[in-house]
Amino acid sequence: MTKGKELNKIENTLTMSERFQNKVMQEFGGNIAGELRMTGYQRQLVQGYFIVIDKTLRTAEEERIRKNESNKERRYDNSLPFTWTNVNLDGLSLDAVHYAQLGLDMMEANHLFPIPYKNSKKNKYDMTLMPGYNGIKYIAENYALNKPKDVRIELVHKNDHFKILKKNKGVDIESYEFEIVDPFDRGDIIGGFGYIEYDDPHKNEVVPMSKKDMDKRKPKYASASFWGGQGKEYKNGKMVDVEKEGWKEEMYTKTLMREVFSAKHIPRDPKKVDDAYQYMHQQELRLSAIADTVQQTIDVEANSIPFEDAVKREEPMPAINHADTAKCTAEKEAENKARVAYDSAKSHEITESPDDEIDKIGDDVFKNKGLNF
Repeated sequence: MTKGKELNKIENTLTMSERFQNKVMQEFGGNIAGELRMTGYQRQLVQGYFIVIDKTLRTAEEERIRKNESNKERRYDNSLPFTWTNVNLDGLSLDAVHYAQLGLDMMEANHLFPIPYKNSKKNKYDMTLMPGYNGIKYIAENYALNKPKDVRIELVHKNDHFKILKKNKGVDIESYEFEIVDPFDRGDIIGGFGYIEYDDPHKNEVVPMSKKDMDKRKPKYASASFWGGQGKEYKNGKMVDVEKEGWKEEMYTKTLMREVFSAKHIPRDPKKVDDAYQYMHQQELRLSAIADTVQQTIDVEANSIPFEDAVKREEPMPAINHADTAKCTAEKEAENKARVAYDSAKSHEITESPDDEIDKIGDDVFKNKGLNF
């Protein structure tokens, strides 16, 4: 038996957990990750990655089967099972190396999330690893040129009192006034701020962000289920407009935190910036180029909204009767456009809708208190 066949035989007897960890170990010793040894803590992180990703795949597979069974037409089925054999292990193991080097712990709440997307060219699932807001905070503090003593994040509502006290003659510390005048009727969100405190208070900084600036960060096709506003639902076989309250507080808080903890306001120490940090930054640039609908999904899932409460399963949309297309009124045409968008989501490719993707992955994977095994 040749050496290659022997290695293949050994590989086939390994569990998926062992294969995943071996693949990560290969990347650790490879040219890209550098000739580094995996520490005991990093090995523990990688084991945690496997556990959470495995849970994510099993939950997604349950949703795939459920949705396939509910489809009235088989052409809307997703025929690619969510299994480890259908995961792009090369890309995932490389990501795992760098995020383990960063110290992000997938078993900790809101540190790091796995999000599977179908790569139609390879007929595999790419597993995107996305830092949550605690992960963003962790990285900002670890790589900071001057680590903050504390960072306060607050949304400001119309009926609140907020005033920035800038440095001026006689005042050499930047601060603010903030009072919730009526906690039971704060009014609409008009903005928010972060207050970065240092051991040297002369370095303290107020980072204001208006609602207008926050809305600029909102995805072009933001889901009403999360951002609120007008949305569409199928009821009794017909699409209707509904007003959704959404989870604005969580969405705007997430947007504000990303701004406050950015390198613009908490500068990174050039001596600390390593290959893992640069890799993460390149990943962020790559993800920013993805379709708005995908970015919406990533933003939502990676920032710990209480999904066990926020995501409510809805009945699957009925298939379009294309024979009636020629008879459609303007209202029917609008309905069909929404239906087409849903059909695209059914393929589970990069253009799938945020709500459908979130429902697919499963709300229990993203609970604030971690996974329940």
